[in-house]
Amino acid sequence: MKAFVKLLPMAAYDFFRLYSAFHWFRRRLCFLWRYTKLTGCAVYRYAVGWKPPINDHGSRGEVVSNIEDEAPQVSPEGQREAAARERPAGLTRERPRFEDDSDDDGGEFDGEEYRVDPTDELHCGYDSTWDAEESVGPSRRTTRPAAHNFMFSRFENAARDMQNYRHGYPNRQQSTRRDKLNLQFYLGMTRSVPDGVSIDGFHQDWYKDYDRLESVHSYIQWLFPLQEPGMNRDASILTTEEIEEFLQSNIAKENLLKSYKLMLDFYGIELSDEKTGEVRRACNWRDRFNNLNRRTHNNLRITRILKCLGTLGYRHYQAPLVHFFLKETLVHRELPQVRDSVLHYFVFAVLDKRERRRLLKFAYLSYDRREEFVWCPKKIQIKWSQGMSSRTELLHCEDGLYTQIHSYLHIANGVLLGYIIKKKKLLGQEKRTCNKIQ
Repeated sequence: MKAFVKLLPMAAYDFFRLYSAFHWFRRRLCFLWRYTKLTGCAVYRYAVGWKPPINDHGSRGEVVSNIEDEAPQVSPEGQREAAARERPAGLTRERPRFEDDSDDDGGEFDGEEYRVDPTDELHCGYDSTWDAEESVGPSRRTTRPAAHNFMFSRFENAARDMQNYRHGYPNRQQSTRRDKLNLQFYLGMTRSVPDGVSIDGFHQDWYKDYDRLESVHSYIQWLFPLQEPGMNRDASILTTEEIEEFLQSNIAKENLLKSYKLMLDFYGIELSDEKTGEVRRACNWRDRFNNLNRRTHNNLRITRILKCLGTLGYRHYQAPLVHFFLKETLVHRELPQVRDSVLHYFVFAVLDKRERRRLLKFAYLSYDRREEFVWCPKKIQIKWSQGMSSRTELLHCEDGLYTQIHSYLHIANGVLLGYIIKKKKLLGQEKRTCNKIQ
């Protein structure tokens, strides 16, 4: 009985401690409610696709189609060239997913907010990436502050060349040659000039011969022919008839794939999925990346490779390769000497307009100094920045909520642990008291 009487004050004291902790926790429920409310609102806005109002710096055009189809509209010849780039009937390709495809709903870039007016500060008249309707040649020009930006001027010069490629070289004079040297070379019926190497010889004897692949400059025009001349005057310009027959030849396309793998290995890259075109670092990537940083003429070669892939049946290989270079230059920063070429040329060699937009979004969100980003209109940059702010707010709300819950659990754990320790002490004292009485 005496022991029970002694325990009553201690039990009252413990109850008071628990009551104080409960009262402290109850008073701070308002903070928990605030973070829960912020998190719920952010999740709801993200789920329903709520978009904050922005200043409309551009015109509101019509919805753009899912596929680029940048076919030249000025001549039937240009239309045939563009049609030759289309995939064979019945052949479907799975689009590779990028890391930033969190809101890939199939219509992300089709809203009116993606229509850009020529008066936009960073609108480029030779870039049709954000145009609702295709046009050959520059759009209406206006005087803008970006006109005096050196990087933007470089972008405009590059965009002129890439637009000419994407529209099938509408102003190019047709070649009168009918010998189809490029097709014969890829079918193994002739050798390259002046090297005198067959297509199988390149694939077998030149594979991993990095010194020869680096020092010889006359083979790239044969391995990846284009409808424009290169440095090798002995190489033949690709003709419309050759493109049509090339796309119908499995042997030629298989040999082009081997040529692509040959050059990927030279750059320290390997093709991980032939269906989607996904690429990754090869085992020797570090040494080959060092060579890419030292020998910047390879940037021109990669641009030619991307153009050739889009022309000769491997259009779906363009975006994965460009995305790889964007990651290595902007995220991992392993290829600083390739960065400008990636943004000026590689991205805009991609024929699929939707993929090109995804690549630009990834580039903008990965760019360190976004205020210096000149490769898409300012209106688009504002929209992406606001979307990124909404996601950042959601993450901050979640972090704050987790911090509060962790602190509450830590306090409750401390109170419970203290209560258990005191109970053990009381039981020990009671046991010793009983032993003395006995």
